[in-house]
Amino acid sequence: MYLLDVQEIDRTAKLDAGTLFDLVKLSFGVVAGAGALVALVVAYRRQRVDEAGAHREATRLHTERFSQAVDKLGSDSPAVRLGGVHALAGLADDAPDDNLRQTCIDVLCAYLQLPFTPDPGDDPAHQEERHRYLALRKVRHTILRLIGDHYRRPQGTHRSWQGCDLDLTGVTIDGNMNFADAVFSGGSVSFEGAVFSGGRVSFAGVVFSGGSVSFEGAVFSGSRVSFAGADFSGGRVSFASVGFSGEVSFAAATFSDGSVYFNRATFSEGEVSFGSATFCGGSVHFDRASFSGGRVYFGGARFVGSSTRFPDGRVSFADAVFTDGRVTFIRATGSAPQGLLAAVGTPAPATVTLPSDWVPSIP
Repeated sequence: MYLLDVQEIDRTAKLDAGTLFDLVKLSFGVVAGAGALVALVVAYRRQRVDEAGAHREATRLHTERFSQAVDKLGSDSPAVRLGGVHALAGLADDAPDDNLRQTCIDVLCAYLQLPFTPDPGDDPAHQEERHRYLALRKVRHTILRLIGDHYRRPQGTHRSWQGCDLDLTGVTIDGNMNFADAVFSGGSVSFEGAVFSGGRVSFAGVVFSGGSVSFEGAVFSGSRVSFAGADFSGGRVSFASVGFSGEVSFAAATFSDGSVYFNRATFSEGEVSFGSATFCGGSVHFDRASFSGGRVYFGGARFVGSSTRFPDGRVSFADAVFTDGRVTFIRATGSAPQGLLAAVGTPAPATVTLPSDWVPSIP
């Protein structure tokens, strides 16, 4: 019978064996598919549970090892402390997440920030104290070396600490420390108030491309510190209120972006070299800096489209090239820097401004 062009189902029709077999196969396929889906969901959940359990176990083991390493750092024995230093560095390398790695680095930095007994000297009456001082200094120098080694490794590779915060505020750096070719592109790095009083410290070829790096209030008094070939291409780097009385080199460094501050820095002894440095972008500030002694050298420096402000005192610009942008000497006193008059007299499109009360003289 037809109703509205729809044929009524023939209830008397019978399924043949082939059709029945196809339906049975289809039913089994649906059941099997549903079972596979359930098995997949169960396996996924089991994997997540296993991963969470493995992470909890790794965290538990890390915590146990961390406690043991910290206990070693508090030992009276310098040898045991040295073992704790290496244990913490290894824990930072193997940490299951970034937060635990940062905790290990923070503890190593905190150890360096602890006060320590100064060198008692070579007096035979204090021989035992001197031996202990030298042993504990070895622990500190090992931490400095390990920090430098880890920050020089490319970010993302095993044992790299790049991108982690580094707080060496107020630390006395009286030994070698090597950051050569490291990249500071994120996080916070602080050497505020640090005292560079011995050894060689290298930031040669370092790339400052992001984040914040501060040397504010640091003292460069005895170390040989090199920023030779460093690339200041982003972020903020502060040398504000730094005391330069040792040997510091910015030779062939490039200031191309970001902001670099030498505001209120004091150049009083030793030698600070910006020889062959390139100022080609961003901003470099020497506002209220004081040049009262020693030697500050800008020989061969190039100023191309940068915003650079220089103040007080005797600064050598021998063979410097001012080709664009603006160079300002504010609150300057004393004789004009060597080579500056010749630079101003060249037909370069730079703007070099001297204060009205500054009487230039030819050396």
